[in-house]
Amino acid sequence: MEGLVCKVCGHIALIGVAPEKCPVCGAPAKSFEKKPDAVVAVKEPAKPTDFEKKHTPAITIVRKCGLIPEGCIDAHVKIGGIQHPMQSDHFIQYIDFYIDKKYISRVYLTPDKLNPAAALHLKPTSGRLTAIESCNLHGRWIAEAEI
Repeated sequence: MEGLVCKVCGHIALIGVAPEKCPVCGAPAKSFEKKPDAVVAVKEPAKPTDFEKKHTPAITIVRKCGLIPEGCIDAHVKIGGIQHPMQSDHFIQYIDFYIDKKYISRVYLTPDKLNPAAALHLKPTSGRLTAIESCNLHGRWIAEAEI
């Protein structure tokens, strides 16, 4: 999938134009470049391969938050239907989150001590949540879910 990628931090601008400054690292718009293979998506969603299962974010929306009871929806993202390794030589570097193609957060992950997962407590009660994970060996993978 084509996208505009920040050459400094790897952030992908899903809105189709480079932002004035990168919302992750602050780099200027000129730091973004168009890449035809910016994000990988499952080729046949009905029949994903084990490799694709290991890299595709799995999004679960939880309508009732256990931490913030009013006005909060949880978004849980686990990398892989088959759990992705988190070893020093092969790991998930970060997960970026977007609502309706607008960036909202990045969660950094460290190998050896963390599992390949993250959760956010969302205020919006509707929209399309996108998660993009970055594997240090196999690139960025995308998944989407309705809030």
